[in-house]
Amino acid sequence: MEPVMVVLGFVATAFVGFSLGYVLRQYLATSRVKAAQAQADRILAEAETKQKEMLLEAKDERLNILREGEEELKQSRRGMRSREERLQQRQESLERRVEPLEKRERNVGAQEARLKRMEDDLEELKRRRTEELEAVSSMSREEAKELLLQAVEEESRQDMARVIREVEHEARETADRKARKIISEAIQRYASDQVAEVTVSTVDLPTDELKGRIIGRGGRNIRALENAAGVDLIVDDTPEAVTISSFDPVRREIARLALTKLILDGRIHPGRIEQVVAKSRREVEAIIQEEGERAVFEVGVTGMHPELIKLLGRLKYRTSYGQNQLEHTMQTAHLAGMMAAELGADAQLAKEGGLLHDIGKAVDHEVEGPHALIGGDIAKRHGKSPTLVNIIRSHHQEEEAQSVVAVLVAAADAISGARPGARRASLETYIKRIKALEEVASSFQGVSECYAIQAGREIRIVVKPEQIDDLGILRLSKDVARKVEENLEYPGQIKVTVIRETRAVDHAK
Repeated sequence: MEPVMVVLGFVATAFVGFSLGYVLRQYLATSRVKAAQAQADRILAEAETKQKEMLLEAKDERLNILREGEEELKQSRRGMRSREERLQQRQESLERRVEPLEKRERNVGAQEARLKRMEDDLEELKRRRTEELEAVSSMSREEAKELLLQAVEEESRQDMARVIREVEHEARETADRKARKIISEAIQRYASDQVAEVTVSTVDLPTDELKGRIIGRGGRNIRALENAAGVDLIVDDTPEAVTISSFDPVRREIARLALTKLILDGRIHPGRIEQVVAKSRREVEAIIQEEGERAVFEVGVTGMHPELIKLLGRLKYRTSYGQNQLEHTMQTAHLAGMMAAELGADAQLAKEGGLLHDIGKAVDHEVEGPHALIGGDIAKRHGKSPTLVNIIRSHHQEEEAQSVVAVLVAAADAISGARPGARRASLETYIKRIKALEEVASSFQGVSECYAIQAGREIRIVVKPEQIDDLGILRLSKDVARKVEENLEYPGQIKVTVIRETRAVDHAK
């Protein structure tokens, strides 16, 4: 019984406890719901308050924007009214200015009409005066005009000749003074030997007996030497001498050197001749290379193509009027460089142009054409600049000079060839050149006398004053110079001087 009671008591206690717990949970849940409801009500109230505040702020902002817009609109309206007032004032001012202009335009129109009537009257007066003058002078208008034009032309020609003489005289004095200063300084700074080198084409023999050995049996030795060296060997009656003939100076030098060695050695036969010629060719090629390098080094030109150096070396065996061409090119390079430095031009380009200006002479026996154009083509093939190519082509006027340096190189070339002792020409050639120069000058109409002076460097022409006037002597000098350039060959340049003189003689009795 007791266990049952205990169980019942436990069950009753548990039920009571469960009921209390349930009631407690219901109470707590109700409390939480109420608290959450209260918080929700508070949040809603706060949100409504904020919403009202935001609406109020938005209304205030809209009012402010409206007020600002109204203020800006008022300011714009005030500005527009101000501009309208200024435009109105300007329009009134323009209208006030237009009125005088219109009056002035009407006055100008009236004056133009009066001028037109006056011009018509003047033309009528001119016509009447012309008719009266024609009647008085017995000359038509065209005849009088022609006579007047002839008088004006004659007077203008005299004035023009006088002005041209004055300008040319002044320019010539200034240019000559500066040119003499620059050229004299360049020549003084470059001291060179005055001895002209001549390429020898004759080999001396110890005895005339060697001529037979040089010819050989049936001429085999002389044929072998000519074929190996590419020259012509002339064995004539000249005592103790053999002449070597060839257009190529290098071949001539190889043959001369080989023949000299054969004479000294004494063994002259075809096999030996070929060996000696081959050895002499190698020696001459080595000399050519050394001479080309020496020229480039002495002038101070860098970056020269090896083929151009070889062509420069070949000029050692080339002469012109007895002047060695390698020495001539080096001298031209020095002179051109000095003059370019004095004038502020490109001295290095002037040196290179002077050194290469006669490079065409190294191959002019192989290529047709003037050596200046040949040299320009050679320089162009080896990558030289167009300016340098023009310097080479223009130093004998085959092409128009396009730079100051080109003119300086041409001047240096003339100086080097014209200095005392530089060139030698035979008396016969000199006389022919002087005679041809005087014949060219005498071929023009109106020439009274002409004389070639200064060793053919100048031609002086005396004209008949009744046939050629002052302006005509200017044309004559240019025509003579042009004809000399076209028909004659000469070193350097020739000065043409035309003299016109009128004399009046009377006697007091």
